[in-house]
Amino acid sequence: MKMLIYGLVTGIAFGFILQKGRVLRYDKQIGALLFRDMTIIKFMLTSVLVGMVGVYLLVDLGLAQLSIKATVLGGNILGGLIFGLGWGLLGYCPGTSAGALGEGRWDAVWGLFGMIAGAALYAEAFPLMQRTVLTWGNFGKISLPQVLGINHWPVIIVFIVGGLLLFRFIEKKGL
Repeated sequence: MKMLIYGLVTGIAFGFILQKGRVLRYDKQIGALLFRDMTIIKFMLTSVLVGMVGVYLLVDLGLAQLSIKATVLGGNILGGLIFGLGWGLLGYCPGTSAGALGEGRWDAVWGLFGMIAGAALYAEAFPLMQRTVLTWGNFGKISLPQVLGINHWPVIIVFIVGGLLLFRFIEKKGL
């Protein structure tokens, strides 16, 4: 029960941040897809960088364990194409679709219907995909620090520096 409460509180906080960050707005979504408005890109990059530091700090302190999933190029590429197609057609990604519906935007309902239909199709197609797409480019449970054979903190520092440089570039361009 405690975990459900943590999930509820975290979900409310995340929804609040999405709304305050204005990433639930259709014009921001389309602006990101057209590379005209980088609000969503900056939001996502900030989330990734902060999450990267937070997760590995928790792991190093022994408060969490990583559960690395297998890197399967076939599934990642096909899933990414379907995700991008849905985002482009609807103008919302799954998280922002739910948030937009919470703000009263009824066009987001189609995205939720699409997610439900996609989950059902995936469940039906899974046995076939398990023998085909989900075997293409299966590298197993790997991470970039493992591939490089180094500790995770140098990789994190490189990503943070790269992220800050990207932020600076985006701000200079007025995006």
